[in-house]
Amino acid sequence: MDRTDYCVVGGGIVGLATAYQLLRKQPGASLVLLEAAETLASHQTGHNSGVIHSGIYYAPDSLKARFSKAGSQQTKEFCREHGVSYAEPDKLLVATSAVELGRLDRLEERAAVHGLGCERIDRTELKGREPNVSGLGALFIPSTGIVDYREVALKLAELISNAGGRVVTGAGVRSIMEHSDRVDVGTDHDLYSCRRLVACAGLQSDRLAELAGMDIDVQIIPFRGEYFELPESKRDYVTHLIYPVPDPELPFLGVHLTPTINGSITVGPNAVLGLAREGYPKFSVDLKDVGRYLRFPGLWNVARSNAATAVREVRNSLFKGSYLQECRKYAPGLTKADLLPFEAGIRAQAVRRDGTLLHDFLLAETERMIHVLNAPSPAATAALPIGEHLAGKAALRHAS
Repeated sequence: MDRTDYCVVGGGIVGLATAYQLLRKQPGASLVLLEAAETLASHQTGHNSGVIHSGIYYAPDSLKARFSKAGSQQTKEFCREHGVSYAEPDKLLVATSAVELGRLDRLEERAAVHGLGCERIDRTELKGREPNVSGLGALFIPSTGIVDYREVALKLAELISNAGGRVVTGAGVRSIMEHSDRVDVGTDHDLYSCRRLVACAGLQSDRLAELAGMDIDVQIIPFRGEYFELPESKRDYVTHLIYPVPDPELPFLGVHLTPTINGSITVGPNAVLGLAREGYPKFSVDLKDVGRYLRFPGLWNVARSNAATAVREVRNSLFKGSYLQECRKYAPGLTKADLLPFEAGIRAQAVRRDGTLLHDFLLAETERMIHVLNAPSPAATAALPIGEHLAGKAALRHAS
């Protein structure tokens, strides 16, 4: 039995940030972080677009808005302090229809509520700033950044180890048993006993909560985000992050052009129902994952409410020409030959039994456990303040 003050489950950026913040709050505490994969940041953290979001999209009373704004600043400060490369190419939200212009108005109002600086520009100014981009107008959002979140995660792991914490990979959790004075956690090889457990399990968060005996009414539905990459000859095709104006009814931001910290430009992602929670190659299938969500009424309720969107996303996934049309709404010069293969990501979308897509962070708590059931985008941007929030909850209960 390995006894410790804290056990954090999950070696993505949220779990690592939580462990880091716990050790900052309580220097000298004993802590172990367990990650099922053989490498850290191997799932959502390592398969996203690398954007440091400003927080403009999110409802003012949401945790996403609160954490994103703080996270943007803290992520950049962390990178500067610890020598992690990042850049600020800024963002243009491009409207290509009258409906989107109306949505742009509302986003501009929301930016003012959040205290975010932005600038409305017309189509002429847009063309002057980005010759390869077309639209009726745009919202310019300065200070939007880019970073490799894998590098941030690995730096967090290094700091955790330097502070006396242990990071254990290849440690899939097989059992969780809460007692009055401890939580016992079993892996394939070891048994840990901790005074407080924080589970940040991402794509497996619902399973970990159920394994711990929690009664939850949400399930993780995996959505594949498929990307392409522009050829090296078009590495200067855009200088800003180019985003469409999102549909406020959907939790996805649409297909965008994103300069990355390594100099390439990615295109994507779409959002199509995944057939495996952790299967990244196209057409990956995990029958256990599929069978689980096919038995879940929330999936069918989501499908009925979003049938037209689902059909469009499947079409875009199957046919490059259809995917290209999403890009050509604002980048008409792109061709099929410009869309080169790039690794997909998988988003953990929490859905209630009634079909409600959860847009905000969701926690489930007991006396000695905190389970993060939903950590949607911008979780990577917001990881440090989320970790601080979770560490505050865990440390408070631990002290009591």
